[in-house]
Amino acid sequence: MRLKDKVTLITGGASGIGKAAAETFAREGAKVVICDVNEEAGKALVAQLGNDATFYKVNVADRQEVQAWVDDVVARYGHVDVLINNAGITRDGLFVKMKDGELVKQMEEAAFDLVVDINLKGVFNCAQSVAPYMIKQGAGVILNVSSVVGLYGNFGQTNYVATKSAVIGMTKVWARELGRFGVRVNAIAPGFIATEMVQKMPEKVLEDMKAKTPLGRLGKPEDIANAFLWLASDEAAYVHGTTISVDGGIVIGT
Repeated sequence: MRLKDKVTLITGGASGIGKAAAETFAREGAKVVICDVNEEAGKALVAQLGNDATFYKVNVADRQEVQAWVDDVVARYGHVDVLINNAGITRDGLFVKMKDGELVKQMEEAAFDLVVDINLKGVFNCAQSVAPYMIKQGAGVILNVSSVVGLYGNFGQTNYVATKSAVIGMTKVWARELGRFGVRVNAIAPGFIATEMVQKMPEKVLEDMKAKTPLGRLGKPEDIANAFLWLASDEAAYVHGTTISVDGGIVIGT
């Protein structure tokens, strides 16, 4: 029970890595509060987790919705101890596609903006909403989800990589600014994880991912959840401002 009675907010908590984190933290005694836009999946999960779990339908790109969520959680529990900024989407596409010297396609502005709104502004909104409460109580943990592609880049993911690289940068800034108040900030950079979204990819793509991973398999959502658990616990009390890769040793190529 390493997180007994720790109020933990998890964005994008209804599925994938967020769901695994919610289940892991609940087992360790945390009071889990998840938000997601998928209301049906979110309510089903908290029913499974029990009385100490709560679901809110929140669009993390909407600052007012996020602030109302955080304020309501603090009003209910009296404090907030951990924030896991997990919500994220992909809208992949080539930056530019040329044929015979002519432009035939390029990443649409709307696709770029949407990914930035969720993956980057959403992280900013949630962290800025919880930070004042954590500062007042003199303690707290903020965990941001980056990605292995935020470190190395990836073909066809200009928008996604831009956000995941930026999350690493924000993590370093917040570590400098918030550490003196007892608030620890770190990031996780997952490799290719066998979430619902990834498993829908063509088998050939999945086999290529495995081939580039020295451990020979895709990661499991639980692999990331366990890293969150350690970073949120007192066992990681002196870990601050870092990005930990949980990627099976992957080597990304083009």
